Amino acid sequence: MELTWSSITPFFPHIISILALLLFLEQLSYLKKKRFLPGPALVLPFVGNAISLVADPTNFWNRQSAYAKSTSIGISANYIIGRYILYVYSSDLSHKIFANVRPDAFHLVGHPFGKKLFGEHNLIYMFGQDHKDLRRQIAPNFTPKALSIYTHIQQTIIIQHLARWLRQSQPDKSVPLRILCRDMNLETSQTVFVGPYLDESARERFNVDYNFFNIGLMKLPIDLPGFAFRNARLAVGRLIETLGTCAAASERRMEAKEEEPSCLIDFWMQENLRLAAEKEEEDECSHREIGGHLFDFLFAAQDASTSSLLWAVALLDSHPQVLARVREEVSRHWSPESGAAISGDQLREMKFTEAVAREVVRIRAPATMVPHIAGVDFPLTETYTVPKGTIVFPSVFDSSFQGFTEPEKFDPDRFMEHRQEDRVYKKNFLAFGSGAHQCVGQRYAINHLMLFIAIFTSLIDFKRDRSDGCDEIAYVPTIVPKDDCRVFLLPRCSGFFPPSY
Repeated sequence: MELTWSSITPFFPHIISILALLLFLEQLSYLKKKRFLPGPALVLPFVGNAISLVADPTNFWNRQSAYAKSTSIGISANYIIGRYILYVYSSDLSHKIFANVRPDAFHLVGHPFGKKLFGEHNLIYMFGQDHKDLRRQIAPNFTPKALSIYTHIQQTIIIQHLARWLRQSQPDKSVPLRILCRDMNLETSQTVFVGPYLDESARERFNVDYNFFNIGLMKLPIDLPGFAFRNARLAVGRLIETLGTCAAASERRMEAKEEEPSCLIDFWMQENLRLAAEKEEEDECSHREIGGHLFDFLFAAQDASTSSLLWAVALLDSHPQVLARVREEVSRHWSPESGAAISGDQLREMKFTEAVAREVVRIRAPATMVPHIAGVDFPLTETYTVPKGTIVFPSVFDSSFQGFTEPEKFDPDRFMEHRQEDRVYKKNFLAFGSGAHQCVGQRYAINHLMLFIAIFTSLIDFKRDRSDGCDEIAYVPTIVPKDDCRVFLLPRCSGFFPPSY
């Protein structure tokens, strides 16, 4: 039978009626889950508010925060790509979510569609004893001995990149630091994590794939050829494979016992071999699985660190008295002209510089939210139960502006010993998370930020190229200054950089 326009026209009313019914049921489901919570009263079919999220994430999340703050419960609702979501403003409720990451409560996902990107077998998706065992296994990666080795690597790369930045800068022409910081951090992460096991061509491929991943994070989760999300998912697979190969090479090197560990994966493989010898059995974690865990570290360190470095520059520029105190403290412990690297002991003595680093992370938490999925219907408050399957976004950014004295003010002294606001308001400082999944590498992250601040302020004279809205927040996916932190750069330390820098 030949299908013609006239033959199908009689079915149009039925098709339209079915679609209208489906749309009505979808809207009804959203409103039933939302109940009395603030949020949009109506949402677009299926896509919900995904378009506004992708088009302007800053305004989208600001609206969700405003909704949540408008009620004493501290929660707001919305709908994105067929998924009901909750935004959590309240620090207490955020803690309750972090404390209930388990199969029968909340599941940490890292990204709203993280399992599609990262795969099912991933450190952030682990629970219970398996998760505890793995964290115990990777603890030697962040001992003082390991951190001191990383410190030397970090500052070597920072100084090399600062010299490149100066080559690109001119007295009358500012440079945007975001991509420069990102590239510096990517090289730092690669070298600290897998050191000599990535050759130059592998690093180039790695950089291209990581860029695919970064772009895909901010796009709609359309897993079809040609779309950014598909490119990101495939890139993650290649990155994990590369890191797994590095783990295998490191294991062979550590097994030979001819050299000391020189990077994070060496410390990890050394510990793996020790545990395997004690148990008299092979470790069950494959090299590819270890590659996946290494990618977790890279993801956690890379973009969050870039965000913090940019905000450190922006905030120090706008607070010259703080900058002067940092420079004075660093000069008491380290001189660039000495030719020596900053030691771990020297870094630990820089109390005010550490306070600055922590205040940067507090006032501009890089990863503003930590998405979880409700594995069951969970009673979050006495009056509201989170429906199973809901994506929940505890806002660590909003928590940073609760409790603290004058929380909107950039005030590093709040972290000094005489005030101890980091202890008094500990529950509000959630930039590194809380509970079983609290960031295992936070000391490494603070060290990196401290080293950058100490070296950058000692070697570089800088000034923001200010424009309207330059300090507004942009999501990329972590938060950065809207202007990508444009600055004028000049060498400050005479003779440190050679004439050819």
